[in-house]
Amino acid sequence: MVTIKGGSALEKRLSELAAKVSRPANLSVGFIENSTYPDGTSVPMVAAIQEFGAPARKIPPRPYFRNMIADKSPGWGDAIAAVLEANGYDATRTMEQVGAGIKGQLQQSIVDTNAPALSPATVARKGSAKPLVDTGQMLNSVDYKVE
Repeated sequence: MVTIKGGSALEKRLSELAAKVSRPANLSVGFIENSTYPDGTSVPMVAAIQEFGAPARKIPPRPYFRNMIADKSPGWGDAIAAVLEANGYDATRTMEQVGAGIKGQLQQSIVDTNAPALSPATVARKGSAKPLVDTGQMLNSVDYKVE
C-alpha cells in the first residue's frame, strides 16, 4: 500500500495514476431501471420501499443497500487500485470486474438481511419468514453498468 502525506504529494500521485489511465470509466451498481415483476410493478420501486420502508403501508425499512455500502465500501478503493494496476490501467476492464464484485456483495446483503422480521400475515401469505426474498425477482435484478 502506498502512503501519501501532504497535499502536493497526493496531487503528484493522482496525476501519475491519471496519466496511466488512457480512458476513464464510470461504474453504477443497483437495480435495472426498467425491470418489473410479472404484474408490471417496478423492481427499483420495490427495492427502494424495502430499503427505506413505507410507514403508511406498515413496511419497516430493511437497509440492505446502505448496510452493504457501510460494510464493504472501505475496501473498494484499495481493491480498485489493485485491479487497475493488474489490468494495465484499463479503467473499463477494471470497472467491469469491480462492478461484478459489488453486484455480488449487494445480492449477498439482500440474502443476509433478516430483520426486522416479517409480519405473521406476510409469512402466512408467502410461506416463508425470509425478508426481501420471495420470487427472486429483486435479487436477480441487481446489476451494474460501466460507461
